Amino acid sequence: MKVLIVGSGGREHAIALKIAESPKVDKIYCAPGNAGIAQVAECVLIGAMEFEKLADFAQEKGIDLTVIGMDEPLVGGIVDVFQERGLRIFGPRKDTAIIEGSKVFSKDLMKKYGIPTGAYETFSDADAAIKYLETSTYPIVVKADGLALGKGALICNSFEEARDAVRTLMLDKQFGSSGDRVVIEEFLTGREVSVLCFCDGTTIKTMASAQDHKRAKDGDQGLNTGGMGNFSPTPFYTKEVDEFCKKYVYQPTMDAMKKEGRDFKGILFVGLILTPSGPKVLEYNARFGDPETQVVLPRMKNDIVEVFEACIDGKLDAVDLQFEDNAAVCVILASDGYPEKYEKGFAITGLDAFDGKDGYFCFHAGTKFDEAGKIVTNGGRVLGVTALGRDLKEARANAYRATEWVSFENKYMRHDIGKAIDEA
Repeated sequence: MKVLIVGSGGREHAIALKIAESPKVDKIYCAPGNAGIAQVAECVLIGAMEFEKLADFAQEKGIDLTVIGMDEPLVGGIVDVFQERGLRIFGPRKDTAIIEGSKVFSKDLMKKYGIPTGAYETFSDADAAIKYLETSTYPIVVKADGLALGKGALICNSFEEARDAVRTLMLDKQFGSSGDRVVIEEFLTGREVSVLCFCDGTTIKTMASAQDHKRAKDGDQGLNTGGMGNFSPTPFYTKEVDEFCKKYVYQPTMDAMKKEGRDFKGILFVGLILTPSGPKVLEYNARFGDPETQVVLPRMKNDIVEVFEACIDGKLDAVDLQFEDNAAVCVILASDGYPEKYEKGFAITGLDAFDGKDGYFCFHAGTKFDEAGKIVTNGGRVLGVTALGRDLKEARANAYRATEWVSFENKYMRHDIGKAIDEA
């Protein structure tokens, strides 16, 4: 069969490599892809938001399955466009992807159906939001309602910081229309955990747990990013936590969406925080996480294409989802200055060091070929160096060893990814 992947980051590279393992697949395309994805798929110069062109391409090439990696096309309705043309596609429709596309929708959904989450208020008027903040308890979290590249949640330690956050989101429009409304939420303390789930509208099955590092600098300092590294599994996601979440979070979310007439098919990403009073939901995403995918999929035993098709066909209950009894750690190699100003276009060397080494992966996020055919940096997050190990400590040591194999000017990374392992 022929498969089309839509996206261009490390997440899509990880998906492409996993799809390539399937004996069902003869050909993989990726739009628009990157220099790493080009090693396993034929990259097509069509943008992720060019829905009609993508659908035209899928029809022309006889694509049997399209897989969407990115949030923006899902929230924009790419699945609807493909389905209207009779094309087979994996991902939630626009009316269900709203669970990520609107923080107000997802918080209201949790409140309505009793899914544990933090207390909150929503505002569409900046002055009203600022007035509310005058009597709030700090720290507090101000979130843009819409998509914001994973950077729309601002933790504020004082009224002044919170006021500035509201102005940045709602008045300065740092993230455009995503800041038309904001959610002001109580600040919750505890370990943050990510759980990706396959969904077929009725059944939901969880993948291995993961733990992200969002801040740009060591010690969880600096600005929020799209993620500077990840590890799986997290020791903080215990059997007891899993049982609680299956009973009070995962299935109730599926049931809530169904009751709202929004059957969810695709990937549900549940961002949890393990508070002293129990697990609570921080956020939902409607797609694979990045870089969570880079540590979860290498541990997955199943043929991912079979799982995709089971989700589409409403047969997920027949799938026995399995993961290796091992661990994975991903360290992001970024351009120095990310997530603010940074330079790109620098040659990357050492990539061939990963060839033939089982248990080591170099997922391309921000790369491209230059005019001379060399692979160069083309983004803030450049590569995701991932390694497996018998346990988390071994995987962490392997991942950091592998980061030394790759070089480029302005290379930057955190040195404490997975440090929480030593504290568990």
